[in-house]
Amino acid sequence: MNAKLVCRLFASVMFGLLLAATLQAQNKALDPVDRKDDWWVKRQAENVEQMGKGDIELLLIGDSITHGWDNHRELYEKFFGKYKPINLGFSGDQTAHVLWRLDRLPLAKITPKAAMIMIGTNNIGHQDGSTPHETAEGIVAIVKKLQKQYPKLHIIVLKVFHRDEKPDGEYRKKVNEINVALPSMLKGMKNVYLLDINAGFLDQDGTLPKGIMADFLHPGKEGYEYWGNAVGSAIEILFQLTDD
Repeated sequence: MNAKLVCRLFASVMFGLLLAATLQAQNKALDPVDRKDDWWVKRQAENVEQMGKGDIELLLIGDSITHGWDNHRELYEKFFGKYKPINLGFSGDQTAHVLWRLDRLPLAKITPKAAMIMIGTNNIGHQDGSTPHETAEGIVAIVKKLQKQYPKLHIIVLKVFHRDEKPDGEYRKKVNEINVALPSMLKGMKNVYLLDINAGFLDQDGTLPKGIMADFLHPGKEGYEYWGNAVGSAIEILFQLTDD
């Protein structure tokens, strides 16, 4: 192979690597960022305080959909209370906000056995948000951050919950794109389990009932009851695995 051809091949490879790095850097879903809202700062401080006391074994990570368990304390205790949980759900959060929060929690104070992640809908719900594929990359980044801190942690990644009343809704389609991308991205990752409970939220024709999500985004009490029942056996099994 002559020298000119070698140089051209080398230049092509370097250009490809540079392009990939540039595209990754432009993905805001991967770039940790905070929010300045007073309630958000306060909630983060409360989580820091709770985690600093230790004795936490289950991490619930996400946005308003996870935050909403706070409005159904009896269900929260029913489904998760025995696992010593902490609710790390923050209304309005995107993957970048979760990454920022995880970087600033006293993670070394606890040794959790399992985590459940439900995040991504806000990434595609804002004009300056992320594409579905970028959002999926953000979800994977959260998983990797948790694995780095807790190598033995069992992680349930929930496929992003459906939104929009009808199957042809704009956001329903984008959520579907996120969920289609996740299996290949998470494949082969140790102790990571992708769980899809979406079918149980829907009517047979694919419609999202108001009784489950009145605003076609956030579950109501019936939705949280279904969610808890749908993941209960999986969480129980994971805790048994960690006890073996």
